[in-house]
Amino acid sequence: MLDREGYRPNVGIILVNHKNEVFWGKRIREKSWQFPQGGIKYGENPTQAMYRELYEELGLKPEHVQILGRTRNWLRYNVPENFVRRESRGHYKGQKQIWFLLRLVGKDKDISLRATHHPEFDAWRWSNYWVQLDQVIEFKRGVYTEALKELSSLLFAPKLEKAETRFLRKRRYKQRQRKVINHGDGQVRIIETQLIVEVQDIG
Repeated sequence: MLDREGYRPNVGIILVNHKNEVFWGKRIREKSWQFPQGGIKYGENPTQAMYRELYEELGLKPEHVQILGRTRNWLRYNVPENFVRRESRGHYKGQKQIWFLLRLVGKDKDISLRATHHPEFDAWRWSNYWVQLDQVIEFKRGVYTEALKELSSLLFAPKLEKAETRFLRKRRYKQRQRKVINHGDGQVRIIETQLIVEVQDIG
């Protein structure tokens, strides 16, 4: 099932544990590592496809995870021609993906790479969220970077400027006051004073 531009709808899964480490799977009989992903079948929406792929590749059910968020738009990557089947060349360009960020609320032992007869991975590990992508096949690295960056805001507070990290910030400003004195003999004296006012903002 391709769209008009030649991209196949797909879902990607970034699964994190309580330490915000990401699941990293080694493709069966290969040296490359990747996140779980898979195509969206006819009649499925992205969420339904994600849960199906989650079980097929990791053996996890909906009760084992919590959805933290998903990418706002489709992320696309092109597949080099030498990776495309001969009969698909000319009209198949690559994948367009919705990426989901999931929290594992079950246990590590709930993960099973042999949930189906056609496993995707033969090994797995937890890695730092900002894992090096040199072990990911090259044409997928751009999409991985985009997905990790967009979804990271759901896990990590944005970095504030140094001046903004103080709990209490002081502001000082000048306030000018004018006082008019009438001496009763037709003489008027104007006295101006300047105050320094200091306030505290709760950051």
